[in-house]
Amino acid sequence: MTAAYFTGLLAGLGLIIAIGAQNAFVIRQGLLRQHVFVVATICFVCDAVLIALGVAGLGALIAASRWLTTAAAWGGAVFLVAFGLRAAWNALRRDHKGFAEAEAEAAAKGGQGRRVAIAAALAFSLLNPHVYLDTVVLLGGIGAQYPADTRLGFLAGGVTGSFVWFYAIGFGAMMFTPLFRKPIATRLLDGFVAAVMFAVAGLLLTGAVGAGS
Repeated sequence: MTAAYFTGLLAGLGLIIAIGAQNAFVIRQGLLRQHVFVVATICFVCDAVLIALGVAGLGALIAASRWLTTAAAWGGAVFLVAFGLRAAWNALRRDHKGFAEAEAEAAAKGGQGRRVAIAAALAFSLLNPHVYLDTVVLLGGIGAQYPADTRLGFLAGGVTGSFVWFYAIGFGAMMFTPLFRKPIATRLLDGFVAAVMFAVAGLLLTGAVGAGS
């Protein structure tokens, strides 16, 4: 059980650490100090549920369905491109807001800003095919190979890795907030987020076209 736990922990961290759309969003929320706990918690809970479903056998079912993986790739790419365009617009517009203005604007919006952050966190966790690939297909596929009596240990390890990572990058990013007091810094942040979104969308579309040919 212990060996399975640490295998799940290392496998989970190995798959999740690469900077992708979900991670970039959590880091951005941390840098801007906007609803960090809520966003990190949503991402963690969604990951935990998806890992559990994958270990239970859903990963093999999804991997075997070409039309399902293709549809998910195209849908996810559309969402990522839309969010990337928004980030690019924020980076390029003349009246770009620095951290102080963005923080004040979020505080003024109150519940509305919180709802937007929750909706975005859910979208990045549930509409992003890369999340399903990492949690359900890959991590779940590994865990499903373990005997029933040790599978729970692997699942616990994978969930622990997700928990540690999302809270670490969300609250860890807050340490760098002072660097984002100037508009030029937040311009660069939004530019980075846009680049990540477009890159992941491109990878998804490339895979979808390859799978359909």
